[in-house]
Amino acid sequence: MIYWVLSHLIELYSWAIVIYALLSWFPGAYQTAFGQFLARIVEPFQRWFNFAHIGMIGFAPIVALIVLQVVNYGLQYVAQLLLQFVS
Repeated sequence: MIYWVLSHLIELYSWAIVIYALLSWFPGAYQTAFGQFLARIVEPFQRWFNFAHIGMIGFAPIVALIVLQVVNYGLQYVAQLLLQFVS
């Protein structure tokens, strides 16, 4: 149950990162209420990966998504271990 909730929260947060990255394609999208809401949610985590850029192209969203997937796989592994230990 806990794994299911955490896994879905990670998936939802991953979608928030993708949508936030896509907002850069639309002028003024970051200044909307939705853009500011996503910025408050996504920017603190994504800031850890601001080192990932080449010229003016930033790869922070991609690195953040990869890290979230690794965390999700780790949670899945731990959940499988716990299920084997319980049964």
